[in-house]
Amino acid sequence: MRQSLRTKAIGICNDKIAKKGEAVGLSFYAFFANRNDDPELLMEAAEWWIRTHELDHFEKATKIRDMIRAGA
Repeated sequence: MRQSLRTKAIGICNDKIAKKGEAVGLSFYAFFANRNDDPELLMEAAEWWIRTHELDHFEKATKIRDMIRAGA
């Protein structure tokens, strides 16, 4: 996953956690606007989430943030 997407995803996870608490879940779609304005980046996130890590559709934001920080 490219660095710009990692940075954005960590920021979104932190924001969701701050607003809704440690148990908040999200999907990789949370990293994008409702419009599909960057399909290549969306597919990169999907590849990381689904194929590389075989994650469920919704995962805890803390788990995703920590995985990205660890370089997973």
